[in-house]
Amino acid sequence: MAPVQYYAKLYAAPQIFEERYDHYVKQTYRNRCLIAGPNGVQALTLPIEHADVLKPITRDIRLSDHGNWRHLHWNALQSAYDKSPYFEYYADDFRPFYEKRYDYLVDFNEALRETVCELLGLQPKIELTSAYADAEELQAIDFRETIRPKVDFLQDMTFRSVPYYQVFEHKLGFLPNLSILDLLFNMGPESRLVLRDSTL
Repeated sequence: MAPVQYYAKLYAAPQIFEERYDHYVKQTYRNRCLIAGPNGVQALTLPIEHADVLKPITRDIRLSDHGNWRHLHWNALQSAYDKSPYFEYYADDFRPFYEKRYDYLVDFNEALRETVCELLGLQPKIELTSAYADAEELQAIDFRETIRPKVDFLQDMTFRSVPYYQVFEHKLGFLPNLSILDLLFNMGPESRLVLRDSTL
């Protein structure tokens, strides 16, 4: 459930190369997302199984069943968004992700991305890498180090955070660049307009 920044790239780019062969790094959006809970920004983190190798490859990372995370994450989404305009409309599209078991993190993320893109009417041209990609050789802009929780999205000169309605905005103010689910549950079909206006 990558942030709005990521989906703005999917909206605007003619071609996307999705890296699968980099060394897995902790604390990225690969296994976490940020949502707007009643008390502020809340991180939902997918537990992973620790690999036996020193530098595991992203495509090989397995999801763990530790901690009943599916139940906890779904409850957190319900608590955060059950009063949003479109949660009830989209809930059945996302509930299965918290009922079905996925072995690999990349499979879970890809299935989620496909669902989100379908709901948004996006048809990005995405090519999965078959080896570590050299952005210069691909003549591509490299966002691997840009779209990360610990990197301020304001450093991305091709993205701007466009305010939109949020359930707890009256209490918390507008919280920028949260998970795409925040945008989708609050804005529904108008989410595409926000993605369009987020691209510089």
